Amino acid sequence: MHQIEQYLIEVGPVMAALLATLFTWFLTALGASFVFFFKTLDRGILDPMLGFTGGVMVAASFWSLLNPAIEISERLYPGYSWMPAAVGFFLGAMFIFFLDKVTPHLHLNFGLSETEGVKTKLHRTTLLILAITLHNIPEGLAVGVLFGAAAMGMEDASISAAIALAIGIGIQNFPEGIAVAMPLRRHGVSRFRSFWYGQLSAIVEPVAGVIGALAVIFMEPVLPFALAFAAGAMIFVVVEEVIPETQRDKYTDRSTLGFIGGFLVMMILDVALG
Repeated sequence: MHQIEQYLIEVGPVMAALLATLFTWFLTALGASFVFFFKTLDRGILDPMLGFTGGVMVAASFWSLLNPAIEISERLYPGYSWMPAAVGFFLGAMFIFFLDKVTPHLHLNFGLSETEGVKTKLHRTTLLILAITLHNIPEGLAVGVLFGAAAMGMEDASISAAIALAIGIGIQNFPEGIAVAMPLRRHGVSRFRSFWYGQLSAIVEPVAGVIGALAVIFMEPVLPFALAFAAGAMIFVVVEEVIPETQRDKYTDRSTLGFIGGFLVMMILDVALG
């Protein structure tokens, strides 16, 4: 672990963020590759996996993002340590809210009549991909901001904590890849195209990660705002998208247990490594 930390410091904040988000993208692709072996996945398995995803995102929002944002604010903004976290959190949620309203998309397990965003005639496949792409933007930002800050040696941001976040996001990206590719396959899309679209949904993470790292490099005072921004965006996604998707069938209890499991895994990772 020490060698990995040293290497990420040596390559610089932008490359560190890019490598970390490529790792999270790879696990999405690995999950999507399941379509080469299975055509369907029982909702009794998929819903708890989505619940797990939500648990990881909520835990990461606090342990990896909001808590460090408040600690950094105590140093940069004494007497107003609450302000950057509150403002950043609100802006992050509003950012995804805006994208949610203007981007046509369709959540997993929802019918075509429940398409959200502006009216469109886009194919169901495209709408599903857009939904997961929206989901992945805050994840990429979170990893990029934290790696950028840690690789630059900023106080209250450590490489080990950034690695913990990347591992947690990567773990929950694995079932996301399955959750995108399997419904496409079930609707008659070929195995290769289902895999391609499944992994493509996470390609936005490296882009968002690099943007997050660059923002931190050029504007250190914005760091607590950026961390909280990513947290607000992730919480919005969990409440508006992930949880509703897990509550539309008879496996709500399993989904809730999956959420608890995801929260515990991310909390343990962050505390143990961070």
